[in-house]
Amino acid sequence: MSTTKNSNGHSFNVTKLAQAALLAALCYIGFQFFRFDIPVGTEKTAIHFGNAFCVLAALLLGGTWGGMAGAVGMTIADLTSGYATSAPKTFLLKLCIGLIVGLVAHKIAHLKKEHTKGYIVRWTVIASACGMVFNIFADPIVGYFYKNYILGVPQELASALAKIGAAATTVNAITSVLIASVLYCALRPALLKAGLMKTE
Repeated sequence: MSTTKNSNGHSFNVTKLAQAALLAALCYIGFQFFRFDIPVGTEKTAIHFGNAFCVLAALLLGGTWGGMAGAVGMTIADLTSGYATSAPKTFLLKLCIGLIVGLVAHKIAHLKKEHTKGYIVRWTVIASACGMVFNIFADPIVGYFYKNYILGVPQELASALAKIGAAATTVNAITSVLIASVLYCALRPALLKAGLMKTE
C-alpha cells in the first residue's frame, strides 16, 4: 500500500484514505439513490442500503477508518436529502456501527489473518450482525431522545417515529448483513491478490 510521511515524519496511508473515500461515496449512494422514504406526520424515516456499505467499510478497512467512512458518507447523505436534522445522530451511530463491526471482525476474529473460507464467512456474518443489532436498539432509542429533547418534536410523534424507525431499522439491518457479507467475501480474495488488503 502506498504511504507518505507528513511534516512530523509520521506515515500516512494514501491507499487507505482513497479506499475510505470510495466507501464513504458508496454509503452516500446507498442512502441517496437506494432509499424508500416512510412519511410519519411531518417527519419521515427510510429503508435504504447505506448501512450495508457502512458495515462493508468496517470489514474492509477496520473499525476506525471504516467507521469514519460510514459516518461521513451517511452524514453527507442526510444533509443533502431532507434528513439534515438527523445528521448529528447519523454521524454518531454510523461511527459506532463501524467501530463495533471492526472490533469483532479484526480484534476478536482477526479476519486479516489467513483462515478457511468457512471461518471467514461465519465471522463476517457475526461481525456484521453485531453492528446491526446495536443499530436496531440504538437508532430508535437515540432517535427518540434526540427528536424529543433536542429538536423539540412532540412526545407522541417522537414515539411514533421511534416505533416505525425500529421496524425500518430492522429491515435495513437484515439486508445490510446479507449485502455486506456477500460483498466482503467476494471482494476479499481479489483485494488480497491485488495487494490492497494486507494479512497480519
